[in-house]
Amino acid sequence: MLEKTFDPKTAEPRLYATWESSGAFAPISDPAAEPFSIVIPPPNVTGSLHIGHALNNTLQDVLIRFERMRGKAALWLPGTDHAGIATQMVVERQLAAAGNQSRRDMGREDFVAKVWEWKAESGGTITNQLRRLGASCDWSRERFTLDEGLSAAVRKVFVTLHKQKLIYRDKRLVNWDPALQTAISDLEVEQKEVDGHFWHFAYPLEDGSGEIVVATTRPETMLGDTAVAVHPTDERYKHLIGKAVHLPIVGRPIPIIADEYADPEKGSGAVKITPAHDFNDFQVGKRHNLPQINILTPDAKINENGPADYQGLDRFVARKKVIAAFEELGLLREVEKTRHAVPHGDRSGSVVEPYLTDQWYVDAKTLAGPAIKAVEEGRTVLEPKTWEKTYYEWMRNIEPWCVSRQLWWGHRIPAWYGPQGKIFVEETEEAARAAAREFYGRDEPLSQDEDVLDTWFSSGLWPFSTLGWPEETADLARFYPTNTLVTGFDIIFYWVARMMMMGLHFTGQVPFKRVFFNALVRDASGAKMSKSKGNVMDPLDLVDQYGADPLRFTLTAMSGQGRDIKLSTQRIEGYRNFGTKLWNAANFCQFNGCVRAERFDPAAVTNPLNRWIVGETQKTAQAVTEAIASCGFDGAANALYRFIWNTYCDWYVELSKPLLKGEDAAAKAETQATAAWALDVILKLLHPIMPFLTEELWSQTADLGAARDEGMLISAQWPDLPASLVDPKSEAEIGLIVAAITEGRSVRAELNVPGSARPPLLVLEATAAQRAVLEANGAIVAQLLRASEVQIADTAPQGAIPFVVQGVTFALPVAEFIDLEAEKARLAKEIATHASDMAHVMKKLGNPAFVANAKEEVVEENRERLAESEAAKIKLEGALARLQAVV
Repeated sequence: MLEKTFDPKTAEPRLYATWESSGAFAPISDPAAEPFSIVIPPPNVTGSLHIGHALNNTLQDVLIRFERMRGKAALWLPGTDHAGIATQMVVERQLAAAGNQSRRDMGREDFVAKVWEWKAESGGTITNQLRRLGASCDWSRERFTLDEGLSAAVRKVFVTLHKQKLIYRDKRLVNWDPALQTAISDLEVEQKEVDGHFWHFAYPLEDGSGEIVVATTRPETMLGDTAVAVHPTDERYKHLIGKAVHLPIVGRPIPIIADEYADPEKGSGAVKITPAHDFNDFQVGKRHNLPQINILTPDAKINENGPADYQGLDRFVARKKVIAAFEELGLLREVEKTRHAVPHGDRSGSVVEPYLTDQWYVDAKTLAGPAIKAVEEGRTVLEPKTWEKTYYEWMRNIEPWCVSRQLWWGHRIPAWYGPQGKIFVEETEEAARAAAREFYGRDEPLSQDEDVLDTWFSSGLWPFSTLGWPEETADLARFYPTNTLVTGFDIIFYWVARMMMMGLHFTGQVPFKRVFFNALVRDASGAKMSKSKGNVMDPLDLVDQYGADPLRFTLTAMSGQGRDIKLSTQRIEGYRNFGTKLWNAANFCQFNGCVRAERFDPAAVTNPLNRWIVGETQKTAQAVTEAIASCGFDGAANALYRFIWNTYCDWYVELSKPLLKGEDAAAKAETQATAAWALDVILKLLHPIMPFLTEELWSQTADLGAARDEGMLISAQWPDLPASLVDPKSEAEIGLIVAAITEGRSVRAELNVPGSARPPLLVLEATAAQRAVLEANGAIVAQLLRASEVQIADTAPQGAIPFVVQGVTFALPVAEFIDLEAEKARLAKEIATHASDMAHVMKKLGNPAFVANAKEEVVEENRERLAESEAAKIKLEGALARLQAVV
């Protein structure tokens, strides 16, 4: 017999170990099986499971378990990203904490060896945590972005693109982290709102006829100014275009140019232009062929291009010195307080500088064309479809992609430098030396580029490199293109778009047929989770407290397209209770001898209740199948919840008790077999979302009745039930019984009828067939409604509350059990309270300033509050109308 309750702490590790050791996570070898593949968005090797990972990987697992049970060769390929900056920082901090040498003291080779050592010891944390969540990845195929196979793929791609002139070296502005002394991607830049100032500086005209005032939040950059821009239509400055100003402190003349970048409505309308230290200024400088003067060293100190007494000063020290100099020169016109966004490195916390430097770039514009076309033609479908606009806008305005990083941990750029600045790009050093020998006619010393590639470069190859490309492997032939990618919308540019570009360019096929963008998980009030707010929910703590299944079900049920998830422990606890409800139903089945029968045919059952549950099971199986197949994860979870909790555990279990305890042996046997069959189908349908509980119930009930030949539930066949199992006649009969009880209970609850009261349920108007159903099931209806009996009547006595369901008019005589006038007053008071609350909320939501300025979660909370009050008010008004109709 089943234990009283399910214990996830002991069951989950045992079940997962059984699955993994059995080989159930690997795709079946049947060559006729349709392949279905997912590649995991590789988490950072330094990472640990957070709630976003929990959502993303739960949805992937639901899909892969579903397709596996449908008989497909289902592959969920796992792996981790080497996470260049993050991993290098972790190891450097460990070295510093232990009092060891810095990486520069150690040298590149020894430091990289130390990182590999760290990876071997600590780099598997997140994959082990994914196991705790129940992720059924094929761990035998696990990949790492720096493993030898993927490294070979990276080198081949880089060299090929270079030979195709799609990778090149150029001097451009990048996001530069002075603390890490490397270029970083936009994704690694965090915009922080800080208090600052606009300093208004006067630049005297070179001819002494006046001045132009410019404003800046970064005064130190004026040392690299090479122009002042004004709008070509700005009447205030038209006469100055083509003249020059004398750049204070530096002492050089710089031109006044006309450019539409200058906004006449902003500040003075004149803008200082520093092409080497501002992204917008860089573009202005290119348009006007302005000099690019870099004034900073890699660690953000003033370099040799600054005045002698500024050289070597930290940028913020230089800022103060510049301000003081302008004040002393009488050229500081105004200091204006402001709050503005300042870019910070998300790893180092250092203020990021736009920095002019030589880097390697990919011609993303050329690669983007086929990737745009693939989505336009539907070869790759983005879901929700609303993300297509974002994808197109970014891809059609894409900039060159900076792929080099000034780090030691990562894929070292396969480029070697020889005399006269000649660069040899080859897959190996031997090939580079051979190319150099051919070029120079002799051996010459070569030095490899010190930089490594951006981690997004290697992860951009993930769908095909993990399957063995550039080798023509069996996995590549069978599982590429992959079927579905489940990922966060925040990396649509950095990862999804780059996989599209790389996949199409190197394989000629899209890397995935469908991309599903999962939502953001917020706290219960709708606020974004952050450590500073103290509202972060650790999924491992939640698994410890509630088990993996309730967390998985919560995330799945709330993952509706286009909706953020408001996660609360109350929700998770509620879904744990849902699991307990199913466990108790299985206990009920065992206690009442509900065991599967040999050659049971659900189409052959005759009792209306059993025919009804067979039909409801078929409809649920169809709804769940269609929902998961289309990534409607929330629809699948909610359909299962309604069917399992309400239809099976409540109504079927309760309505079957008279049959199970009755004298009709044939009806009892049929009900026992039907209950067992429906329970088996439930376990199959629920398994992708709640794998541990369902696998345990499956194994614990396997020895009852006819033996299963399907083995473990993870490998069982998905239910494919014919629509012919739905019987409209039984559906109408049982539907009437359920509706009568439900509405009768609602009337009792609304009017505060005491639980001890036993009024009769009167059937006033009904067809002969409906009366027959109600009379035949009168005892169970009366029992579940707490009525004295079900009675056919022509009229209702005074004080009876009428209600209508499915065309049948019922009445509950309750006047003797309640104070009608007091109930009317109570309901009227509650209606007025809700009306007042609605008016208050509607006033808020009707204020454009509130909607525009309040936090998104606050506005949404008010909308939900309005909807809840409105629904409650309507229900109470209905109850009041019933009372007022009583004579």
